[in-house]
Amino acid sequence: MLIPSIDLQGGRIVQLVQGEKLAVETDDFDGWIARFARFPKVQLIDLDAAKNAGDNSAIVASICARLPCRVGGGIRTVARAQAVLGAGASKVIAGSALFRGGSVDLAFAEALASAVSPDRLIAAVDTKGGHVAIDGWRTRLAITPVEAIRALEPFFAEFLFTNVDVEGLMQGLDRDAVQAVRNATGRAVTAAGGVTTEDDVAWLESIGVDAVAGMAIYTGRLKI
Repeated sequence: MLIPSIDLQGGRIVQLVQGEKLAVETDDFDGWIARFARFPKVQLIDLDAAKNAGDNSAIVASICARLPCRVGGGIRTVARAQAVLGAGASKVIAGSALFRGGSVDLAFAEALASAVSPDRLIAAVDTKGGHVAIDGWRTRLAITPVEAIRALEPFFAEFLFTNVDVEGLMQGLDRDAVQAVRNATGRAVTAAGGVTTEDDVAWLESIGVDAVAGMAIYTGRLKI
């Protein structure tokens, strides 16, 4: 399944290359919401909240009222996860807060699962140079994505695996990295980073992984 993404920064829809260089910026919310209306899942990420630089909560709630969104960015507490779900998100995506002191924060993962239920939780495990990257991809940990996923598996029904090394470059997937993650868990897996062509989407589907695409959609490289 193809899942289109909407990334928010400074009150606008954006696409960044490897989380840093601004490549696409628009305030055509109605246009993109209309284009994504037929999709059963849309990924909505508040980059400002993720970087602890403010938030776009009102916009998130507005989009969730119109699209079936899984929402990430700034999910650092149980209360925040519950608030995002209360604002209309179908699921919440937790990322950096799942890691503390260089390893998986199992206590926080368990608290989320107990309060929200694993079925409404997605664990974001992002990788850079083969290791987990957190804090807006600015901090790289010693642990690998496979190690993180195995530790978090009891608490989450789904994993979002983003490969920062190919994010926004539109040069295709790192298929070996995705396959390793798929082999590591029996839970649902969604892959982001490098999804560029219909062939990328088809290959992911062939191994039972959903595809998140952003840059390729916004630039017209991947037709929807």
